[in-house]
Amino acid sequence: MRVTKRAKGAAFIEGDMTPMIDMTFQLIAFFMVLINFSEADQNQRIRLPSSELAKPPDAPVVSPITLQLTTAGTVITGVDEVPLAGVKPLLTREKQLLEATPDTDFTQATIIIRADRDAKTGRVQELIRACQEVGFVNFALRAKQEQSNW
Repeated sequence: MRVTKRAKGAAFIEGDMTPMIDMTFQLIAFFMVLINFSEADQNQRIRLPSSELAKPPDAPVVSPITLQLTTAGTVITGVDEVPLAGVKPLLTREKQLLEATPDTDFTQATIIIRADRDAKTGRVQELIRACQEVGFVNFALRAKQEQSNW
């Protein structure tokens, strides 16, 4: 950068902010790529049970639909919280959306069930049965992976 002397009263020199702004946008883009959006489907009220057999999935699931079962027996899906008996209309709507999407087979969709560790096992079975009555067949249960002390 070439600096030339100006008239007597001009002592202020402006710097070029373009490289700094460019670097800021590159950093924003970098961190947006690295953000883990898988936590977006998780509700903090759900405390997953611990399991030694729990492991991360090998591959991403096809058309995931996340259902979260609370200790009170209600099901959270997206922003909706409904009683267990009212989950069928939500699943029917999801099925219709998947059927309307081209090149998508709703039978390949995976229902991800995140049940609270204090939820009754019978409620989890009722939830799976409701999903099967709508036509879903693929399920994945979530648990917190225990750290082994070895």
